[in-house]
Amino acid sequence: MTTHDAGHTSGHRHHHPDASQDPATFWEAHYADREQVWSGRVNGILEGVLAGLAPGRALDLGCGEGGDAVHLARLGWSVTAVDISATAVERTRAAAEAAGVGDRVLVERHDLAASVPAGPFDLVSAQYLQSPVSLPRSSVLQRAAESLVVGGLLVVVDHGEVPPWGQPPEGHVFASPEELLADLGPDPARFVPEVVGAAAREVVGPDGERATLSDALVVLRRVG
Repeated sequence: MTTHDAGHTSGHRHHHPDASQDPATFWEAHYADREQVWSGRVNGILEGVLAGLAPGRALDLGCGEGGDAVHLARLGWSVTAVDISATAVERTRAAAEAAGVGDRVLVERHDLAASVPAGPFDLVSAQYLQSPVSLPRSSVLQRAAESLVVGGLLVVVDHGEVPPWGQPPEGHVFASPEELLADLGPDPARFVPEVVGAAAREVVGPDGERATLSDALVVLRRVG
């Protein structure tokens, strides 16, 4: 579950579902009706945040096909990767095995509206955890943040705009980084914002077009 990672495979364009559609049904169809949805690369914004961090235990929310989870594992992280789609879970597991890091990636199917892995974690990553169908995202992220150890990081990246070849979902308003932070509603006695700002991302379109997009990035550190 998520509009995830560094880019689509060629030929893929988003469709806009009925917002009342069952999330599990929607996301399983999203993955099951094509062999590959995402590029397989790590999200470049997350890659930048990880630079210099000592590896530990990471939770990847909405792991998609495993691009971020595999990258984390290659850096030495022990990763719990979760998605609502059984197909996505199996693709992430296969990608980790193919990359030789299957022993460092635990893949689980979760409907995040109902359950979030308990941790503890040193890092919680939510890369484009944005859904066109029902998702109580704020409460999911708040519960996931509770699984962080003191000193651990919550890294949230949201789409800030659509590429020139794309169409925004009807009625959708892209939140600013400050609005994203406000939506997370962190307890200031327990979570300190380390980064609240725009982050650039290079994308490639379905016909090879290239563009630089500005996304919203919030990094919170648990301090208490």
